[in-house]
Amino acid sequence: MRVVETAVFPVAGLGTRFLPATKATPKEMLPIVDKPLVQYAAEEAVAAGIKTLVFVTGRNKGPIADHFDKAYELENELKARGNTEMLACVRGIVPPEVECVYLRQAEALGLGHAVLCARSVTGGRPFAVILADDLIADDGGGCLRQMVEVFEKHGSSVIGVEEVDPSHTDRYGIVSQQSLDGSDRLGQVRGIVEKPDPAAAPSNLAVVGRYIFTPAIMDRLAETGPGVGGEIQLTDAIAGLLGTETVLAWRFRGRRFDCGSKLGYLEATVDHALKHPDLQVSFAAWLKNRVRDL
Repeated sequence: MRVVETAVFPVAGLGTRFLPATKATPKEMLPIVDKPLVQYAAEEAVAAGIKTLVFVTGRNKGPIADHFDKAYELENELKARGNTEMLACVRGIVPPEVECVYLRQAEALGLGHAVLCARSVTGGRPFAVILADDLIADDGGGCLRQMVEVFEKHGSSVIGVEEVDPSHTDRYGIVSQQSLDGSDRLGQVRGIVEKPDPAAAPSNLAVVGRYIFTPAIMDRLAETGPGVGGEIQLTDAIAGLLGTETVLAWRFRGRRFDCGSKLGYLEATVDHALKHPDLQVSFAAWLKNRVRDL
């Protein structure tokens, strides 16, 4: 069995769509109710059996490392107050057996380059990539856990996909695929293209921010030149991988929120507030009244 124990989190982006909020605060640290986006992503990885979290950072991303680090002063204060619930919350952000590694992407050369920056840590083993902007709500074990199960069964790279509005294909990597074993969720990728014009898109099946790769993707990334936007595109490296390996597309179970957009971020906040044990009743009542007053 090929085991996936490392996940790469490309978190070096500037988050310009959320300025001025992200001028001094990493976009990955924006909260959905009471947890930052990056923590939701880390929790999904841990639930999938990941043991090493690799954060590829950039300038002004120090708060991400601080969030996952031990906070002695805060813990001592909570302990002195007898606030055991919050103390357990702060101490349990990641389990003690999970290691956090921080690497620096010195230049903003694209998502593919950010993943390549983690080559020394992935060490020639299979690994996952999670984009924290894509918050995926799943009441089961999480999207990445679904994909790990697919990988362990088939031993091939797996990319998470979902159907999108055909007019929005120019916002995503788009795949063409052939169903495997008559499954409506699993297919073999036949082609992939970055942000095609809707008139030229091979389908409306879009790649979202979840991937599991065999080590071969690193060689493809090292050979990939600048693509769309002058950046090294992960999509282009996946296209190169298709020539030598099977790549699978998995239509995940769950709901994705595009928290890289303001609307998606607000949708995620409302959805999670309606499920929060301390807020769901009072917030639902307020929301009903607010909608009625529109």
